[in-house]
Amino acid sequence: MSTMQEVAKKAGVSKATVSRVLSGKGYVSEATKDQVYKAIEEAGYRPNLLARNLATNKSQCIGLVVTNTLYNGSYFSELLSKAAQKLEEHGRQLILVDGKHSAAEEQAAIQFLLDLRCDAIIIYPRFLSIDVMDGIIDHYKQPIMVVNRRLRKHQSHCICCDHKGASFKATQYLIARGHRDIAFITGSLDSPTALERLSGYKEALTQQGIALRDDLIINGKWTPNSGASAIERLLNGGITFSAVLASNDEMAIGAIKQLNQAGIAVPQNVSVIGFDNIPTAPYLLPALSSVKDPVSDMMNEVIDRLISMLDGGYLSKDNIFTSDLLVRDSVADGPFWGNSQNHAGCF
Repeated sequence: MSTMQEVAKKAGVSKATVSRVLSGKGYVSEATKDQVYKAIEEAGYRPNLLARNLATNKSQCIGLVVTNTLYNGSYFSELLSKAAQKLEEHGRQLILVDGKHSAAEEQAAIQFLLDLRCDAIIIYPRFLSIDVMDGIIDHYKQPIMVVNRRLRKHQSHCICCDHKGASFKATQYLIARGHRDIAFITGSLDSPTALERLSGYKEALTQQGIALRDDLIINGKWTPNSGASAIERLLNGGITFSAVLASNDEMAIGAIKQLNQAGIAVPQNVSVIGFDNIPTAPYLLPALSSVKDPVSDMMNEVIDRLISMLDGGYLSKDNIFTSDLLVRDSVADGPFWGNSQNHAGCF
């Protein structure tokens, strides 16, 4: 492997001149730069990136911390794709680091990116508390943005989706279509998103004067199998329901499969709504109604804010994004449609 000294010898300049060319600091004539770049190419020299980052205090890299439990599925695929495309537009590289399975491991992943001298960091947390993340932002000079969590102290440093409001609206929609016995399949309850969606469901029922029933709330694990198991549990328990709101599309698909196997038609007998609007949702039979989170818009805003922070720009505190309910063939009118108790007027 070639060294900087060998490049300097080949170019006929000093090692300090090569260093100035690579760092972009200090004056070097265009002719000398051309000599150095030609020598670098001929020698096959690759500079030590960490050493260069230490010298320039810039890496042109943005770090992203995400726990590996989120890697599967279209939600993360869209998030990662948008982040990579957006950063490429700004001439920066994306470095993905696994937050693994605990708050301590998420914090270690953040420290790893800081040690690499990343210019800024994006955190999509699963375990870190709000207070800890506010403290991290206080402690480090690098710009840090948090996705999908609401910070108390640093509101400009977070972008989140109103999961509670989205679930509230989806539940209201089912009520407006004449459904009262609405089953809810939660996501993993160690997930803030799952808890917010459950809260929205409960609030919508309460606001419409519909009694909360624990037997209609089944814990899921984000997987199709857990959605199917939730329906099996409802049916085996003889529990009456005319609609299902699943906390993601994967569980909604499992629910539909289990309903079909039991001879229960969707949507004629039971309506189903999911979340995330996976790419296959419109192509299922029936086409799946789903809540679409603005993942690309959120990541676009996150990176715009990071770039603004790096350039010393102004940050807005408007950080809440709203979701859209995409109604397709998996929802039909419920048994109370047209009844005097119908609450369709709430829209």
